[in-house]
Amino acid sequence: MITFISPTLEYAILAPMLIVLAGALIGVLIEAFAPRSARANSQLFITLTALVLSLASLIRVRNSASTTAAMESVTFDGAGMLLQASILVISIIAVLLLADQENFTALASALPGSDEERASLQKDLRVTEIYPLTLFAVAGMMLFPVATDLITLFVALEVLSLPLYLLAGLSRRRRLMSQEAALKYFLLGAFSSAFFLMGIAYLYGYSASTTLAGIHAAVVGGTGNDIYLLLGIAFLSIGLLFKVGAVPFHAWSPDVYQGAPTAVTAFMAAATKVAAFGAMLRIFYVSFAEALYQWRPALIAIALITMVFGSLVAIAQRDVKRMLAYSSIAHAGFLLSGVIALNKSGLDASIFYLFAYGVATVGAFGIVTLVRDSAGEVTDLNRWSGLGKRSPWVATAFAGFLLAFAGIPLTSGFIGKFSIFSAAYESGSTAILITGVLSSAIAAFFYIRVIVLMFFKDPVEDGTSVVIPSLYTQVTIIVSAVVTFALGIYPTPLINFIQSTASFLR
Repeated sequence: MITFISPTLEYAILAPMLIVLAGALIGVLIEAFAPRSARANSQLFITLTALVLSLASLIRVRNSASTTAAMESVTFDGAGMLLQASILVISIIAVLLLADQENFTALASALPGSDEERASLQKDLRVTEIYPLTLFAVAGMMLFPVATDLITLFVALEVLSLPLYLLAGLSRRRRLMSQEAALKYFLLGAFSSAFFLMGIAYLYGYSASTTLAGIHAAVVGGTGNDIYLLLGIAFLSIGLLFKVGAVPFHAWSPDVYQGAPTAVTAFMAAATKVAAFGAMLRIFYVSFAEALYQWRPALIAIALITMVFGSLVAIAQRDVKRMLAYSSIAHAGFLLSGVIALNKSGLDASIFYLFAYGVATVGAFGIVTLVRDSAGEVTDLNRWSGLGKRSPWVATAFAGFLLAFAGIPLTSGFIGKFSIFSAAYESGSTAILITGVLSSAIAAFFYIRVIVLMFFKDPVEDGTSVVIPSLYTQVTIIVSAVVTFALGIYPTPLINFIQSTASFLR
């Protein structure tokens, strides 16, 4: 006799994700049926409305906790709420940068024809499908850190990844690098998804369960084949380490960061790290905590190599976007310290670091969109020489974000690094602490080198200029800068809130 189980869904807890998905579906309908002239403003309004309503809905249920929000495949707890809130706040800031349509239109000024023809072409080539794609990606990112079933986790991974592959190629009319970036991201992402699925298969073979709680029970009971457990952890980790850009699964990062539209790079670099590390924290803290001696040595080695490699290779970069890409690789190594720590301090520090780093990243890439010449964005660092004399406010803002990445006091980066290295020290990982501090010193060198280039070198007349930012870009940069320095000067309220809220339910 077949028994049918009626699904039980807690819609209040699922509402933040459902609102974002509803906004994405409305965006698809607008793209299909609305006249071209009305799409850009309508899509922007729907996107911002969906994100703000989702954040408001999340705040409303912030004190809720449930392991059965969606048939035991979604767990809503303090840590999940904080990670989802971080994703939404970063996404709202990033969407304002995405709204600057000049980042996605063909460079009409370089095309033949009259001014009217070029203006018409510029208008026709607006890429309004970016908004529903962004919302689909955000929905996947929100599900990823709260999913407690490996099948649901895989679905979330694909929902967040597939739109990003498309977003990376949105500048295909302007340059081949965007097509190359999308293709590399897609192919390597497909391989990582295959490894992730293989890990799910091995873990199911080990525990006869796809839920994190079921796997944890098998680990505690020691009822499965340890070889399956090791293989499952290894393959699952490969899929997650690819998303965060850790060595040796980092090869896609520099090319995709450089080739994708800069606003897309900002969104991808900031929000994806929050989602991926959120999922990694939940998996290792909830399922694999009792098996730490089997996976911690390998993860420590990856973290050490990632920190050192990202910091050293960034020194040789002459393209600002590639420099920031290798910087993000180094930060992935720093964030792995929080996973390895496997304590409450590591969880709190990771959440703070993810939010602070994400906001600063969006602001830094917002600055990159402003430095241009007749051919478009100028990312060659040599041509940023003397930027502080040509546009002191823009150069000062970029210098502030670089100092945050370097972990200089009075910035959010200092508080984040201090917290996460302290957590690593508490767990006994002195190698992580020493390597992290040394890597941060190396990283400070190339960040400060850019600051010296901007403020202490004479400007060169090579056609490079700083465009007047649109209102959207201004808001993005100002909000990012305010948050970055506010969290460096007075981080206590946010740190206390994270400490009192962040926890995982089993």
